[in-house]
Amino acid sequence: MKPEEITKLEAYFKRTFNAGMMIKARAKKDESAEVYLGDEFLGVVFRDEEDGELSYSFSMAILDIDL
Repeated sequence: MKPEEITKLEAYFKRTFNAGMMIKARAKKDESAEVYLGDEFLGVVFRDEEDGELSYSFSMAILDIDL
């Protein structure tokens, strides 16, 4: 993802979920970025462009030991 996309996504996550959230670019991956809350990895946000429409999806795994 481009730096300006990451900045916009990070602002959205901070505004919507928690001010401590951060989005970090992934090495060698153009279509996704990592989502963190402080130092804790939460998941991955994916960029999807299809038929001229752009959207993003957030994927987060929740382990049973975390419940």
